Amino acid sequence: MNDERLRLDLAALADEVTSVDLRDRTLRTSRRLGVQRAVATSAAALVLIAAAAGTAFAIRPDQSPNPLPADGPSVTAAPTQSPAPTPSVSVDAPGSPPPSSGSGTNAPAVEFGKLFYGRSSGVDARNANLRSWRPGDSVVRLAALPDPAASIRANISPNGHRVAWVQLDADGNTNLYTANVDGSDRQQMRKEVEQTCVNPVWSPDGRYLLFREWDPTVGPGRVGVLDTQSPKKTVRWWANKNTGCGARWSFDGEVIAMINTDGGVTLFDSSGNRKRDMPGLGPTGTWRNGDVTSLSPNGDRVALYQPDPGSEYGNVGVVRDTRTGEEIRLPLEGRKSRQVFFRTDGSMLVRVQSGSGYAVLLVDENGKKIAETAEPASLKDIRILAVVN
Repeated sequence: MNDERLRLDLAALADEVTSVDLRDRTLRTSRRLGVQRAVATSAAALVLIAAAAGTAFAIRPDQSPNPLPADGPSVTAAPTQSPAPTPSVSVDAPGSPPPSSGSGTNAPAVEFGKLFYGRSSGVDARNANLRSWRPGDSVVRLAALPDPAASIRANISPNGHRVAWVQLDADGNTNLYTANVDGSDRQQMRKEVEQTCVNPVWSPDGRYLLFREWDPTVGPGRVGVLDTQSPKKTVRWWANKNTGCGARWSFDGEVIAMINTDGGVTLFDSSGNRKRDMPGLGPTGTWRNGDVTSLSPNGDRVALYQPDPGSEYGNVGVVRDTRTGEEIRLPLEGRKSRQVFFRTDGSMLVRVQSGSGYAVLLVDENGKKIAETAEPASLKDIRILAVVN
């Protein structure tokens, strides 16, 4: 009886131990599978994250190029080129639009081009820097020409890169110089050059300079065309000695206009041969001319300074037909035109004054106003020297 009972108790205990052992095994297996699943899931997630990250890096716009294979050719970065001298930028902001009897409109700066300014008569010498301004941008201070009078008569190349002027040096000579508009790369082109009548003027391609020689014992001499790019700075002299002052070149290079001794305008070809006198000017004309400021692309129209004795500014800007002498009407809207410059496409930039303010108008070749914008107040007393596209 006792043996039987002991056997039953031992069997029951064995069943319990087996059950516990199986449960533990099951739990351990379950936990092991769970860990494996977790590891597998985490690994899969890491793979997905890595793949997503790889895709993101692949589409980044600032991604650096992949390294070259080990057997590929080596690449050496080229040295960075030093920038050209940077002109100083004035803090002058575009001024408020001047009073106007008509409606003014502002257009993108690219339509107007870049305007270059030189010193005006009566302005203190410390303001002898050239300046440039593109409507919509700030005024930029450029080269300071040593002789204050030189900046009044300086001439800007058609591409806006170089400036030419005649300077009275310490030894008493009047020499012709060129430089970049920021004052760098200054070069002496020629000695003994006349500085008041025929100011140096660039050819349309920016290579040649028209000037007049100066003899200290005689005075003004021949007119010549200087090749600024030739090693010896060769000059082709005009045979015609009866020329004039204030030369300007047409954009096609075929016509040069100058003020003659009677106050009218004479037109020459590029070789200096006299073409014709423009009618309607001079002592027998409707009014006496002051100066030539610009010629149209083919020389059929000329922008002039007309004396204005009743004005403190001394002149007004007008446009006339070189064949008939007739004045071309401009859309001034009751304001006075102070300066007019032709552009390469035949359009005109007209500087107008109304009250105490100034504005520039863009006018097409048919005399219709395209756009208008106000000048910065800091340019009020400075004369426009050139307009480039």
